[in-house]
Order: sequence, then structure tokens, then C-alpha cells
Amino acid sequence: MKQIIVMGGGGFSMEPDNLLLDQYILDQSDKKSPEICFLPTASGDAEGYIERFYKAFSTLSCKPSHLSLFKLPTRDLESYILEKDIIYVGGGNTKSMLALWREWGVDQILEKAWNNGTILSGLSAGSICWFEEGVTDSYGEGLEVIEGLGFLEGSHSPHYDGEIERRPAYQSLIEAGRLKGGYGVDDGAALHFHGKELINAVSSRPNANAFSVQHTGNIIEKKITIRYLGS
Repeated sequence: MKQIIVMGGGGFSMEPDNLLLDQYILDQSDKKSPEICFLPTASGDAEGYIERFYKAFSTLSCKPSHLSLFKLPTRDLESYILEKDIIYVGGGNTKSMLALWREWGVDQILEKAWNNGTILSGLSAGSICWFEEGVTDSYGEGLEVIEGLGFLEGSHSPHYDGEIERRPAYQSLIEAGRLKGGYGVDDGAALHFHGKELINAVSSRPNANAFSVQHTGNIIEKKITIRYLGS
């Protein structure tokens, strides 16, 4: 089964004391202790980010590892990635991340892993990347359109409620025809896809939401039914 789970924001990166979304990702594996590999490329493989990943996931039932493209664990990146049950992509600069992935062939390996049943997941840059298009702050000033890997159809904006300019910019770009319609996802919310079909939406915060945003003469923003994972 091909699965992708995209978070608008949250998880250990933003909520170290609230790992509900991280646990949800682990729960989608059919293994009791899945091998989960963190790709911190978008952060420049920041050591502090990697340390926070291990600190969080060492408390959960899994076997955590990470892949640095600056300190390679092996020459055989394909075997290293394909042996994992879950890939978890962190936030940072989407454009720089995708450029490095393409240089090392990681983009093609990730597609092969997805087709083989590895669960792909991530937040921010790590959620934009799976779509055809997204809106990014990678260029340093303002929000711009970026082309993703295209595993999922349409476009995506993370941090839909977390950054004041995200929602209006995303809608404006869709209305202008610069972006395809897609999904705006709040911090603390996640969308779960089987293949290219959205099958579930969950949140780690009671008021976190996700939206389908389309342009049919006017911008139509439709709230997606979401399930809060807390008690």
C-alpha cells in the first residue's frame, strides 16, 4: 500500500511534548517497532534538529535513524532508504532540499520506496515536497511557488494558520492561476493519503484544521472533516 502523511506543522519539531502526530505515523506501519528514518536535509542537516528527533522517537516504539547528505552513512543510499519502513522529512528550505535530493538521486529512491510500501511523511518542507506544487518561503522574501516531486496531485500550503501571510498568499496564487488547487493545512493537522486519495485527516490540537482550496470562478475553501487524536 502506498501511503503519504503530510503535516502542516507540529510533531516533535514544533511540539516536543505532544507527539500525537508522530505516533499516528508510526501506527500506520504493520510492524510493532518500525524502522523510521529522519531526513533533515531542508535544515542543512542541523545537528540540534537531529538530536531532537532522536530524543522524541526514543520514547516511542520504533527504531529511529537518520540520513545526512553531508555525512553519508553509506555509498549505497538506495539500499539504506529502501530498508526503512517510514521516511520522515523535516522542515527548512524546500528548494535547497529538493536540489540536493535530485543531485544525489534521493528523489527517485523515495519514489521507489513509496511504490514498495514505505510510508512517506513530513512537515513543512517535508510536506510540500510530495505534491506537484506548493507555496514556500525558500527564497527568503515573501512566499513563492515551488515545484515538488508530484507524488500527490495539486498543491499544498503548510502552516495555514501558523503564519499570518500563508492563507491569503496561497489563495491568491491559486486565484491567479499560478498554483493548482490543493490543501491548506494548519499546524498540528495532518492529511493521510493512500495512493493519491485522501483517506483521513487527524490533528494533535483540538482546533487544528485542514482545507481543500479550489478555484472555480471564485476561491472555494472547504473544511475537511478532521479527527482529534487527543482525549
